[in-house]
Amino acid sequence: MSWIILIIAGLFEICWAIGLKYSEGFTNLKWSIFTIVTLGFSMFLLAYSLKSLPVGTAYAVWTGIGATGTAILGMILFNESRDFLRIFFILLIVSGIVGLKFATK
Repeated sequence: MSWIILIIAGLFEICWAIGLKYSEGFTNLKWSIFTIVTLGFSMFLLAYSLKSLPVGTAYAVWTGIGATGTAILGMILFNESRDFLRIFFILLIVSGIVGLKFATK
């Protein structure tokens, strides 16, 4: 169950990172509120998952999900670079997340 909560926390991290972009430096109230609320959910769920997961593993997975998802959404929403090396290194992050899952008892 802790892994599912951690994954959801990572998804909320993607939400607040994208919301941060849309908040335009916290000048757009709607997106600023969205960013703060999703950040709170993400942190709460991360903290909850730490009850039974090692902090190093959980934090690495949480940030990895956030970084991967944010990079992919950046390509889709903001027309960021889609070059081969960028995608290759995103896949390396994903492989690290999967590896940590299998390496954690």
